[in-house]
Amino acid sequence: MRPIKLIPTALSLTALIVQFFLSGAGYASSSRPNPPIVLHHSIPQIRSCRQLIVVTTKSWNDVRASVEFLERTQAGETPWRKVGERFPGVVGKHGFGWGIGLHGNGEKGAPTKKEGDQRSPAGVFKLYSVFGTAGPAQVSFLRFPYEQVGPSTEAIDDPRSRYYNRIVSRERVKYRDWSTSESMLAVGGRYRLGVMLEHNWSQIPGSGSCIFFHVWDSDRDGTAGCTAVSLVNLERLIHWLDAEKCPLIVQLPKTEYLRLKQSWKLP
Repeated sequence: MRPIKLIPTALSLTALIVQFFLSGAGYASSSRPNPPIVLHHSIPQIRSCRQLIVVTTKSWNDVRASVEFLERTQAGETPWRKVGERFPGVVGKHGFGWGIGLHGNGEKGAPTKKEGDQRSPAGVFKLYSVFGTAGPAQVSFLRFPYEQVGPSTEAIDDPRSRYYNRIVSRERVKYRDWSTSESMLAVGGRYRLGVMLEHNWSQIPGSGSCIFFHVWDSDRDGTAGCTAVSLVNLERLIHWLDAEKCPLIVQLPKTEYLRLKQSWKLP
């Protein structure tokens, strides 16, 4: 927490409290320094993972992706097996850029994910929750947390908001501190079903927000920063996901995947 500056005694207690919150307690701040660039040599969470989504592209700037699901019976060094066949997907209109996740936040000289750059985050990430327009009774088969998208559901992309990089229900928030957001219901078909990734989960301002694995548009163009696949394959995913199996998603250009495969213990 940033230390509070001395405030003249003429200020009221209310003003002092306001100053306290604006100083950074509980809010994302655009002045927060960026963390040093780090790419971890190993990722312990992969050892305990028993479900893995792998998304690869031909290059950093490629939009077209190849997606596959893998699983194993036990954690550790147990071999992986494919679940179904590989299928196509699309990533950001400008390809991949290193995101912030279990891998660290990237390497110098490589693209880095930033707010609004239309790059999808590269790296290894946890999955936070499934979301969709269906009521809970319609997805009772899920073995993963679920959030229903309604008229007041918003994805917050304002770096100065305490809710930056989170999905919130507008009607449940008393003090709305954001100036920009995305109405998820208004987006339409793309968000009828999806999964939220824990990218930039510490809410570093400007490092990218609200990254989803969602349904692609009919033209299959690149996204604003998410990964998109067909509705059929997304339905396959949510029927398969099991929170107890610690699922992860890996998103990388193919050359980077092959370079890091051994040290990260990837399949």
